[in-house]
Amino acid sequence: MAKRSMSDYPLDGKRVLVRVDFNVPLADGAVADDTRIRAALPTIRALVDRDCRVVLASHLGRPKGERVDALSMAPVAARLAELLGRPVETAADCVGPEAEAAAGRLAPGEVLLLENLRFHREETANDPDFARSLAALADVYVDDAFGTAHRAHASTEGVTHHLPAVAGLLMARELETLGRLLSEPQRPFVVVLGGAKVSDKIGVIETMLTLADAILVGGAMCFAFLKAQGREVGRSRVEEDKVGVAAGILAKAADASCELVLPADIVAAGEAAAGAERQTVAATGMPADRMGLDIGPQTAAEFAARVRTAGTVFWNGPMGLFEIEDFAAGTRVVGEAVADCRGTTVVGGGDTVAAVRAFGLEDRITHVSTGGGAAMELLEGRTLPGVAALLDADH
Repeated sequence: MAKRSMSDYPLDGKRVLVRVDFNVPLADGAVADDTRIRAALPTIRALVDRDCRVVLASHLGRPKGERVDALSMAPVAARLAELLGRPVETAADCVGPEAEAAAGRLAPGEVLLLENLRFHREETANDPDFARSLAALADVYVDDAFGTAHRAHASTEGVTHHLPAVAGLLMARELETLGRLLSEPQRPFVVVLGGAKVSDKIGVIETMLTLADAILVGGAMCFAFLKAQGREVGRSRVEEDKVGVAAGILAKAADASCELVLPADIVAAGEAAAGAERQTVAATGMPADRMGLDIGPQTAAEFAARVRTAGTVFWNGPMGLFEIEDFAAGTRVVGEAVADCRGTTVVGGGDTVAAVRAFGLEDRITHVSTGGGAAMELLEGRTLPGVAALLDADH
């Protein structure tokens, strides 16, 4: 997994194409959350300091190959300029004469943000000609978009066939931190998994059964496991077609040195709504007219105790419907335990990151991953096309 980084590559004065992840939410024509833009600032500033001509490329939303004015990169460029404290040039397209002219006008230390890559269908199709056109804009390629590294698109994989390709600072940190979870985690290594679907986590669970000391399962995905044990789950959300898969995982866990821990109690209600009448029930049996919407206080306390004393923690997926305050307690208790842990703590996944931010815990966590799907695929042991395409560290 060791890849060449921009830190030790001769970039000074070069024109550099940087793939960033500026797929940010917009509201009223402005950036509503600039977290992803801020995450790329260290890479951009480092290139500016090295007198590079910086050409930034990103997608925004899902325009499906059509030009959609509401998904233009213009508001992103405006916010980036504010954060950088310097002008950011824009181009009317990401390839072709206008993009080439804009890139050609750049002086050392200047920054250009290309128009939305996905205004062209050729981007997601990894079209060779489109990749070649992107590559024509620069001398070197830097990939700082870990969140898209699991996609073999023209801007993440195709372009590397035409330019020397190295990791940006954010990409390098993601690979180093997540790689350490797979190779040398400090013990005990505790994995916390939640969210709605067990189907999203099967590969990670099976990998972590061979690596971790304990896997703590919360969120709606726990009900597939409880049902596989023959428990009543009432009206709880269950992926019925994955109950057999859950049973197979439980069988593997019984033979593994890793402990798979399910909730002992559940916060249940008749509906997933604020103000709904709640009750805490044993996980051994849910009333038929109720649905589980959070882990119970006993489970939250047990999970927190294990997390707080861990040497390494990886957390992906909330423990309940945390967006509604009535069902946020389990996620909050676990999140605070992750923040209190003195070991290495890594959080990944959009909902989990949103929870960590909502509870004001982000600054107390070792690493908040910018790539949900990419992080999970990496931890499953899969090869990420955007990572595999970068130069190896010994080149």
